[in-house]
Amino acid sequence: MTRLLLLILLLPLGAHAASEAPLDRAPIETTDTASIQRGAQVFVNYCLNCHSAQYMRYNRLTDVGLTEQQIENNLMFAASKVGDTMTVALPAKTAAQWFGVAPPDLTVIARSRGADWLYSYLRGFYRDDARTIGWNNTVFPNVGMPHVLWELQGQQVLEVTEHEGAHGKERVQTLELAQPGTMSPTEYDRLVADLVNYLVYMGEPARAQRMQMGYGVLLGLAVLFVLVYLLKKEYWKDIH
Repeated sequence: MTRLLLLILLLPLGAHAASEAPLDRAPIETTDTASIQRGAQVFVNYCLNCHSAQYMRYNRLTDVGLTEQQIENNLMFAASKVGDTMTVALPAKTAAQWFGVAPPDLTVIARSRGADWLYSYLRGFYRDDARTIGWNNTVFPNVGMPHVLWELQGQQVLEVTEHEGAHGKERVQTLELAQPGTMSPTEYDRLVADLVNYLVYMGEPARAQRMQMGYGVLLGLAVLFVLVYLLKKEYWKDIH
């Protein structure tokens, strides 16, 4: 029992140690429906070729302001009905042969990894000729996924320097843009933020409604508290 508790306590430390680079804070706003719409378009154009989101239906995007006609015209490249889920035609076995492992479903990836991890990961690719796919990542070393957004971001290279720190020599990793892409670094960061915002939304589409309902419940409880307090004072006024 003691060993089990110790293992549970050490799991978060192991997960943190797996990421070699510090994580950047994702500049997302889950109530920004325009950002979520843009992120959905990035997702279907660049991610849905290999990754599925089989627990997310296209028509759920009506919750962020899109009409079913807009969804059909702009987002449905791999489905025939607006009520279909976001699945891909690529068989898992074929994907595993190509990439070494089948690309995971991304429906709840934001709840699993966190927004900051995804934001840092999608900006952390760099050229690595030692790898078969030609790419590596500072957040997920030796990842099997190639950099599908490289034409937008450009090609980064990893620079490693050493300096004396409080505990001896410390290695510092930095990414330098060796070949610019079609977007400026600021534009690319904004695109990644939109994509992460969509992934966060997709992991819990009802979050906004749930929070709104929660605020209503708290307001109702506050009003009820006042009424109960006044009733209590009226009931006990002749005793005190």
